[in-house]
Amino acid sequence: MNILQVTPRYPPQSGGVETHVKEISERLVDRGHDVTVLTADAGGEGSHNERRNGVRIKRYRSIAPNNAIHFCPQIAAAVRTTEADIVHAHNYHSFPLVFAALGVGNRRFVVTTHYHGGSASSVRDRLLSVYRPFGRWAVRRADAVIAVSEWERDQLEADFAVDASVIPNGLDVERFAGAEPTPRERPYLLTVGRLEEYKGVQHVIRAMSELPEYDLLIAGSGSYREELEQIARQAGLTEQVTFLGYVADEALPGLYAGADVYLSLSGFEAYGMTVAEALSSGTPCAVREAGALQDWTANEAVVGVSTSTAHAVQQAVRACDQLPSPTLADRSWESVTTRLIETAYSVD
Repeated sequence: MNILQVTPRYPPQSGGVETHVKEISERLVDRGHDVTVLTADAGGEGSHNERRNGVRIKRYRSIAPNNAIHFCPQIAAAVRTTEADIVHAHNYHSFPLVFAALGVGNRRFVVTTHYHGGSASSVRDRLLSVYRPFGRWAVRRADAVIAVSEWERDQLEADFAVDASVIPNGLDVERFAGAEPTPRERPYLLTVGRLEEYKGVQHVIRAMSELPEYDLLIAGSGSYREELEQIARQAGLTEQVTFLGYVADEALPGLYAGADVYLSLSGFEAYGMTVAEALSSGTPCAVREAGALQDWTANEAVVGVSTSTAHAVQQAVRACDQLPSPTLADRSWESVTTRLIETAYSVD
């Protein structure tokens, strides 16, 4: 099959959606399919083409206020003129989905929404309120809708009256299982991901004053880093909190494995891929009971945090000491790709 993936961003841009599209695209190529990715992340460089691990990538410049929405109308024409049997668009929260729907014609249209319903940013909320009628139309235009969690499926049914199939995000299990812990002089807690306010890393930093026996390692980059550094300085925690910046893929498993507790306090997640990575590395997790992260509290090695106060975070970290060894059901990217082909790409 000729398969066209449409996404706001694609690696080397980092994030859960970016990883999802990369992993399924490369595995589809491995299975003999022709895969092209259209993405709106060209930035100031303008449009350009490249090939990574067998995947053809076409990048287009977009308008992305507050690094959101990715208004990129040229994607509609690109979808219309690119040869494809399947058009698979990703991420409800950005305009490439709408432009894919406009250009798809009578070809099979698949949407993976990664839907979390809102935003912690007032600017993004205003943008999403304007965008919502377009996004709703695009989702309902799809022949198949994929949710990555049970929580997301329920939200799609409630907000758009669509019946989505659940195919969780995958995981490169071999990368994380049995990873050699990264050596550190002191025990440490870990967070991984883009540094944006809604991710809740600031709540972990503020809790560190109640967790003096631990360091905090923060892996990732983003627009909120300067504010997070200021929070750490004002709290007198600069010796206890370390910003690692971008961490190469090969170094992440060891970081997860060496951590005493992994924390994810994001207010808006459709899945929580870093939680799966931490559990696969044998590390217990503390997660905010919001969005799809609340689904993870069904795992015996995960503690839920109902509020983001320093005391609540501290209690959750301490509770992780009593948890059993983490386990995780098979979520390999190979199984995800198989389920995607069988569930969404096949035509009855």
